[in-house]
Amino acid sequence: MKVSKLAANLIGSEIVKIGNEVNDLKAKGAEIANLTIGDLNSNIYPIPALLKEEIQKAYQNNLTNYPPANGLLSLRKEVSKDLKTRWNLDYSPNDILITAGSRPLIYAVYKTIVDEGDKIVYPTPSWNNNHYAYLTSANAVEVKTKPETNFLPTADDLRPHLDGAVLLALCSPLNPTGTMFTREQLSEICELVIAENKKRGSDEKPLYLMYDQIYSNLTFGAEHVDPVSLFPEMKEYTVYIDGISKCLAATGVRVGWGFGPAHIIDKMKALLTHVGAWAPKPEQEATAKFYENPENVNVFVEDFKGKLEESLKVLHGGVQDLKAKGLSVDSIEPMGALYLTIKLDYIGKTKPDGAVIENSSDLVFYLINEAGVALVPFSAFGEDKSEPWFRASVGGLAVDEIKVMLPKLENALNNLK
Repeated sequence: MKVSKLAANLIGSEIVKIGNEVNDLKAKGAEIANLTIGDLNSNIYPIPALLKEEIQKAYQNNLTNYPPANGLLSLRKEVSKDLKTRWNLDYSPNDILITAGSRPLIYAVYKTIVDEGDKIVYPTPSWNNNHYAYLTSANAVEVKTKPETNFLPTADDLRPHLDGAVLLALCSPLNPTGTMFTREQLSEICELVIAENKKRGSDEKPLYLMYDQIYSNLTFGAEHVDPVSLFPEMKEYTVYIDGISKCLAATGVRVGWGFGPAHIIDKMKALLTHVGAWAPKPEQEATAKFYENPENVNVFVEDFKGKLEESLKVLHGGVQDLKAKGLSVDSIEPMGALYLTIKLDYIGKTKPDGAVIENSSDLVFYLINEAGVALVPFSAFGEDKSEPWFRASVGGLAVDEIKVMLPKLENALNNLK
């Protein structure tokens, strides 16, 4: 049966494919250490108790009709105050748009800025930019990054590609790597964006920067930096993506916010009125109440990210122990978010049954079946399947489960020849 060209050529999510395999095996009784999903086990990491109470109260008070298209004013006011207190960013409530998590915001940024055939630039690995580029029929320029720069693009990497581009998509802390821009790295990139925009005439579309900082509160000692704090003139070109999904362990609560130039935010709001991607009114009301006292956020985040950091350190230490034993593995010390970047250099090796591990997907499914360990290959984030790098998310496992998993991973890798 015929469908639209767009639908016919959509690429399914590799993460979902791996997740389905894991769920099928679990249903059959297998024990799988699921390090695939950028989500949180809500029994290990519940949302703040006060936030839960306020959500329940909002439902009891029958706040179940439509919210305003750009979000409750009470929440936008609290977000505005938090941005000023936390990052010294000045954005009025009218410059802020509330949606059901960050995905609708990213989609709306693309649809608001990018015309068919417009040039956009993003690094690989990165989360879902390839899919949003496809959905907007953009001319996508993928800039391959290197482990030596923590898989973050440098100004030198980006410089050859920004001429004529209308959108540069960046994320820090980065999904999938958990690494972060330094002040110097991001400053050099911002200088490129400013210089590029100075070259353009008033009749030309600017080069906008979409800056995804959804993990900005989940950092482990490293300084989170953002474009407008570094260069105030970046304010007219930068659209931020943020929200509570990660920092409050509230992935399913679906409250995100974007902020940026009023003319962009207004068009994003208009677009999303036709999509209906607003966050539920009770959850918005509860988030506003929770943010009224900044200590609510600070106390929860400090405890939560401490637990994530402990899990990541255990996993990173375990991989480094395997490396010391002579296995062909490595990992990059985590700086933020939920993720550890792991290298498993076993592509081309032979399994006990004689079959060859031909690519990163083969290795993923071998480890699921032989070690009960599920990872996401960087091919899910725009890299080639020949790359031996993987994302491990610790949000779904307790520390003890990670410790139990490591010997199983060691044994399965040792069985490859």
